[in-house]
Amino acid sequence: MKTAANLLTLISGLVFALAANAAETKAPAKPDLAKGQATATQVCAACHTADGSRGSPANPIIQGQHAEYLVKQLTEFKSGKRANPIMAGMSAALTEEDMKNVAAFYASKQAKPGFSKDKDLVVLGEKIYRGGIADRSIPACAACHSPNGAGLPAQYPRLAGQHSDYTEAQLLALRAGTRGNSPMMKGITAKMNDREIKAVSDYIAGLR
Repeated sequence: MKTAANLLTLISGLVFALAANAAETKAPAKPDLAKGQATATQVCAACHTADGSRGSPANPIIQGQHAEYLVKQLTEFKSGKRANPIMAGMSAALTEEDMKNVAAFYASKQAKPGFSKDKDLVVLGEKIYRGGIADRSIPACAACHSPNGAGLPAQYPRLAGQHSDYTEAQLLALRAGTRGNSPMMKGITAKMNDREIKAVSDYIAGLR
């Protein structure tokens, strides 16, 4: 009887453990695009337009940006890891669920193509983006952001078509240390001069 009781206890424990594990590994809820659109309209549209498309060059195009990357940036704006007074205020009231919903909404939109502005610089920009600058150990941008600027979710943002003014401002901020949430990019931009940063930013704007 004692052995049977022990066996029953063991089986019950296993069943409980399996149930608990199943609950923990349950797939997370899918983002709610309707709620994301509502947040975009109420909170984000003034600077990023209703669908995150080609608004002011001072603000990034977030249409078609990876949802994981947008959530990461919103989280870091909220925590202060990425310093920006405006975005700190905008993200302060957003919950994790809000961030996932609004990021999924913008990611669901098809990004519109952009264009380069400076023909004299675009050749240099292409050279840096595709091949880096070997004598200063500057890696090719394409190695992380892909040859067509599509990027990789979470870690490496989509760059293709981004406003050249915005990209240039971010690269300069990374070099200066005023944007401090990407140590790797700070190390890369530290080796680049103003002309090289402007050139690669302009090339990125025309990527398709």
